[in-house]
Amino acid sequence: MGQMGNALHLQVVDRHTLQHFEKHFISPEISRRHDIAIRQSDLARFVSNEIVPRLMRLHTEVVPDAPPVESLIDALRPSSAEIDALAHIVLGDDLEAAATYVTIMRDRGLSMETLYIELLEPTARHLGEMWDNDECDFIDVTIGVGRLQKLLAIFNETYALPELGTRRRVLMATTPGNQHSFGASMIERLLSAAGWQVDAEYSGNADDIVNAVSHHWFAVIGLTAGSDRQLEALKSIIVEIRKESQNEAIGIMVGGPMFTENPAMASAMGADATAPNAPTAVLAAQKLFDLAVPNWR
Repeated sequence: MGQMGNALHLQVVDRHTLQHFEKHFISPEISRRHDIAIRQSDLARFVSNEIVPRLMRLHTEVVPDAPPVESLIDALRPSSAEIDALAHIVLGDDLEAAATYVTIMRDRGLSMETLYIELLEPTARHLGEMWDNDECDFIDVTIGVGRLQKLLAIFNETYALPELGTRRRVLMATTPGNQHSFGASMIERLLSAAGWQVDAEYSGNADDIVNAVSHHWFAVIGLTAGSDRQLEALKSIIVEIRKESQNEAIGIMVGGPMFTENPAMASAMGADATAPNAPTAVLAAQKLFDLAVPNWR
């Protein structure tokens, strides 16, 4: 994921600053709800007494000197229980606990790119599964994915950028030939709740999509395809977006059943990322935003 901040960066970010920047990652409609404090207090004691100590114990053992990289990654790869635990932490209000855990794993030799793939993205995916299984609701998922975004921004050192409030803008669109916008609209809804400015273009018209990115600045565009028959049109429109986009460093993520089955197909289409569900799409958008920041300076 490129150069990240130093491993203990969160320790020099005071709690007031963290709360101030949370407005960029969780919309006011969510953060100002009267029941947020109650939701979080229900989790706080469980997280503090059970989950945080368990996570810390799992990663305080001494790692043998200079183990093979593959062995180290295998030894520290988060288990499903740890991913579930981190999901509960970000659903609560203790961002510092989550960041400390990520820092410990990073200090043991895992890159932030590996941690994104092995921990943060699976945690976002797990939040989506919890939502599907009615273990949490839309508000809970918004809070959780908002905190995962903030973790990324902290470690990528983009959380305090002046552009954070104005350039987190995304366009959601359906690929020409795709008449089904339900999946895209669900991602649109969660992106908006997670602090993004969201535009939508569901006409399935390639000219309308290209016109949108050429006349307006977007950090990210999300394109959904419904079947293999739309892949050629998808690949073609990605070429046009790269050529005509007002933002030359626009991040492109794609979604659809074929990408869930074979994520590697996304790069073959010329895209930068794919995501199997709405929470992972939000986190992928934040990752693409963070990666593009150096190109704006």
